[in-house]
Amino acid sequence: MTLLFVLGVVMVLVALLLVGMALSPDGGQTTGVARSLAAIQAITSAPKELRDELDRPFGERVLEPLQARALRIGRRLSGADSAERIRRKLDFAGNPRDWSVDRVVSGKVIGAVALTLVGGALALVLGVSVPVAIVMLLGGLVVGFFVPDLYLYQKTYERTERMQRELADAIDLMTISVESGLGFDAAVQQVARNTEGPLAEEFSRVLREMQIGQGRANALRALGDRTNVPDLKAFVGAMVQADSFGIPISQVLRVQSGEMRVKRRQRAEHKAQQVPVKITVPLIFCILPCLFIAVMGPAVISIMENMG
Repeated sequence: MTLLFVLGVVMVLVALLLVGMALSPDGGQTTGVARSLAAIQAITSAPKELRDELDRPFGERVLEPLQARALRIGRRLSGADSAERIRRKLDFAGNPRDWSVDRVVSGKVIGAVALTLVGGALALVLGVSVPVAIVMLLGGLVVGFFVPDLYLYQKTYERTERMQRELADAIDLMTISVESGLGFDAAVQQVARNTEGPLAEEFSRVLREMQIGQGRANALRALGDRTNVPDLKAFVGAMVQADSFGIPISQVLRVQSGEMRVKRRQRAEHKAQQVPVKITVPLIFCILPCLFIAVMGPAVISIMENMG
């Protein structure tokens, strides 16, 4: 009974408090809805410049100034030829979407600052010693600064491997097209139209460059400069020489097609010979321990029981 009486008194007091807040003169002004309405009214009555600033997207108000400041810092830290080197890396990576030299430079600075802060936060959370904390900060700084380079390196590697695999088939298609009566430009167009991937994109770019007035030899040389595939560079060199000396394109393409097939077979054999060496490490550290446990485990348990 005492507990019920106390609960009743508390509920009555709470009810009286709520009624008093509702009937108070400024009670309507302290509610969340009233505050929201007041904020909206203040924004609508603000000057036009302030309203335009608030209406801008978050990227324009915060991210773009941050990227511009990071770009200025990155240009001071990088060398004079850094723009050309980054542009070549972008060409090798296939010029990923929305990536440019300025974005890579600013991304280096932003990544270095972000991962340095992450390293400091981890050091504080883990409670490590001062030398370890300094190592974590420096590690975050270095890794963050080279994150864009690592991304471009990975994209370049994947693109190079795919172009290496597709080159032999593309040259075969080009050879068949030329021998069936098409010209070299039409054969390149067939490859660009009927295949997919980075090699088709590069051949399509060669066609566009020739259509805007650039010579065939210059367009092919530019193709070789944009890639780091040795077989493609050799193909470009052979085609440029054939175009310069007037050698029939069909013969050059037939020879290049045979060489590409032989090289592809040799690469497959080389990778097959690497399999025993590469499988040694997982065999020793992963497969054999599990095999020993499965074979010797019951015997060891029986010996321990008998000895006990």
